[in-house]
Amino acid sequence: MLTDIEIAQNAKMKKIKDIAADLGITEDELEPYGHYKAKITEECIQRLSDKPDGKLILVTAINPTPAGEGKTTTSIGLAQGMYKLGKKAVLALREPSLGPVFGIKGGAAGGGYAQVVPMEDINLHFTGDMHAITSANNLLCAMLDNHMQQGNELNIDPRRIQIKRCLDMNDRALRNCIVGLGGKINGVPREDHFCITVATEIMAILCLAADLKDLKERLGKILVAYTYDNKPVYAKDLKAVGAMAALLKTAVNPNLVQTLENTPAIVHGGPFANIAHGCNSVRATRLALKLGDYAVTEAGFGSDLGAEKFFDIKCRFAGLKPCCTVLVATIRALKYNGGVPKAELTAENLEALKKGIVNLKTHIENMHKYGVPVVVAINHFYTDTEAEIQYIKDFCKETGVTVAFSDVFLNGGEGGRELAQAVIDTIEKCGGCQTDFKPIYDEKLPIKEKLDIIAKEIYRAEGVTYTAAAEKSIREIENLGYGEIPVCVAKTQYSLSDDPAKLGKPENFTVTIRDVKLSAGAGFVVAYAGEIMTMPGLPKIPAANNIDVDDSGNISGLF
Repeated sequence: MLTDIEIAQNAKMKKIKDIAADLGITEDELEPYGHYKAKITEECIQRLSDKPDGKLILVTAINPTPAGEGKTTTSIGLAQGMYKLGKKAVLALREPSLGPVFGIKGGAAGGGYAQVVPMEDINLHFTGDMHAITSANNLLCAMLDNHMQQGNELNIDPRRIQIKRCLDMNDRALRNCIVGLGGKINGVPREDHFCITVATEIMAILCLAADLKDLKERLGKILVAYTYDNKPVYAKDLKAVGAMAALLKTAVNPNLVQTLENTPAIVHGGPFANIAHGCNSVRATRLALKLGDYAVTEAGFGSDLGAEKFFDIKCRFAGLKPCCTVLVATIRALKYNGGVPKAELTAENLEALKKGIVNLKTHIENMHKYGVPVVVAINHFYTDTEAEIQYIKDFCKETGVTVAFSDVFLNGGEGGRELAQAVIDTIEKCGGCQTDFKPIYDEKLPIKEKLDIIAKEIYRAEGVTYTAAAEKSIREIENLGYGEIPVCVAKTQYSLSDDPAKLGKPENFTVTIRDVKLSAGAGFVVAYAGEIMTMPGLPKIPAANNIDVDDSGNISGLF
C-alpha cells in the first residue's frame, strides 16, 4: 500500500490557472506560486462580493485519539464525493503548522486518496503565510523591547508584558526564557516567553479580518503591555501597525490549490483549536461560498473546541449561517473514549465501543443546541469490524440522527458518495438552509457567565472555578471595556473536561480557569483551562525522525 506522500506524488494535478478558470477566476486575479498553487487577489474577492452564497457545511468530530480522527480527510473526501454527484463544492481548510508536521500527528493535508496537493508544499512552507505571521508578531515584540531600551517614553512595566514571541515549531525549551542579558547595550533584562505561531493573536486576526483595512485596525488593538500605573499599551501606541501590515499584505489573501481529484480547495490560516479559535480564515470561507454551490470547511479537534468556536466566534463575527454539521466519528476513538489504550485500538472490542459511545451522543446533543442539523460520518479504518460499524449505525438510528459510512481514505470521492448524498439530503430536507442557527450565548453577558454557559452546556461541567490570577485578569479586562466580547477557551482536546484523562462523558467535575488573556485585536477573550500549553513540545519519537529528502530533492516520510 502506498503512503500518503507517495499517493500525492503520483497525483495528476491540473495547472492552478485551469482550476481557477473552472471557478470563473481569471489569470489576472491570481498570484501564482509555481504551477500548482496561487493566491487569490482582493480584486477577485471584490468582484464576487455580490454573488449569492452557496450552502455552508461544517466538518467537526468527537474527542480524538492522539493521532487525530480524520476531519480534514473527511472534508476533502466529502467535497470530492459531491463532485462525483455532479455538485460544485469548494473546500475551505486551514493551513498546516510545522509543529504537528514534525511532531505527533504529521501533516494536515488529508490522507490516502482524500488529500489536497501539492502535499509537500502545503505541509511545509506553502506560500509563506506562517512565516509572515511569525515575522509580524516578532517585529512587534522587537519594537516593544526597543521602546523600553530607548527611554521607555510610554512608561511600560517590563513585568507586565502581554505578548509573546513565536515560532512555528514545537520547542518546549522556549516556553520560558530571559531576554536582554549581557549588559545595557543588549536591552532591558526581563522574563519572556514563546508560543507557537498558530496560537498568536496575529494568526487569529488574519483569520477573522474582512480585508486589509480591517486587518490594520485589528493589529492596532493588540494589547502589548501595561504601564507602571496600570494603563494599557496597544500596538498602535508603538507605531508598529504599518510595518506589521506590510509584512502581512500578501498573507491576508487566500491560497488556491486542489485535491487529488482536482476539486478546488482554498487553504488559508491555521489556528489550533485547543489553544486558539481553530478555524480557517473568514475570507477563505466567504470566497468558497461565492465560488461553489456548497462550501465545505472544518474546525479543529472535537466539537467541544473547534465547532463551538466556529459557531460562537467565527459565525458571529462573519455573519455566516451553517446549513449542516458533519460530525466525524471513528470506531478507534470511541473505543479510546471507552478506556482502551492506544496500542490496543485495532482489536474488536464491542464492550469498549458501547462504553465510549456516550462521547458521540454528547457531541450530537451539543451540536443540535446550535440549531443546525447533524450528519454523523463513520470515518472508516481498515481495522474496523462489521459488528462495530453496525453498532454505530444502529445507535445513530435509535438516536434519530442521520449516519453515513465514509471510506474516502481508501477510495477518495467514490468513498465519499454516501456521505455527500446524506449531507445534500439533510440540507434539502430543512428547506435548503432554513436552519435555526444561533450562537449558544449572548456576547454581551459578563465573561464569567459566558464561560459558565460553555462549561455547562458543552463540556457538561457542574461549573467553573477561577484562580486568583484569572479573577484579576477578568476584572482588568472588563474595566478596559472588553467584557462584552466572545470567549475562546484553551483546553485539552482529548476530553470534554479540562483533564485529558477524563474520557467518554465526564461527570461531577468543574472546569478550572487558571488565566484569562485579552485578544482585543481578534475580538475575543482567551481563557486558559487546565494545563494547556501555547507552545507544544515534541514527543519522544517525533515524526521528524522519519522525514528525509534525496539528492534529487524528493521528500519522503512526510505523512
